[in-house]
Amino acid sequence: MYRLKLAALAAAVSFACLSTVAAQTTPPASSTTPKSTDAPPVPGANSFTEAQAKDRMEKAGFTQVSNLKKDDNGIWRASAMQGGKQVNVALDFQGNVVAN
Repeated sequence: MYRLKLAALAAAVSFACLSTVAAQTTPPASSTTPKSTDAPPVPGANSFTEAQAKDRMEKAGFTQVSNLKKDDNGIWRASAMQGGKQVNVALDFQGNVVAN
């Protein structure tokens, strides 16, 4: 009987300790949810050179990239062809290339 009580007590103490550790190491749900709702192109300090920006746009499938200029938000913008149509294309500081 003594062993049964001792085993039950040990189990209860172990459960209490594990619950406390889990409560301390589990972050609240709100801190794991990204708060940024920015869709590309994302404004920011852009370190790509003009040649790198053109190369990234071409590797993303755009051809005849021209009129490449970096705007006041750090986004490289250009005219290009995609699927036989003239489009505007942008490259942000994160490397996202999007037609807009």
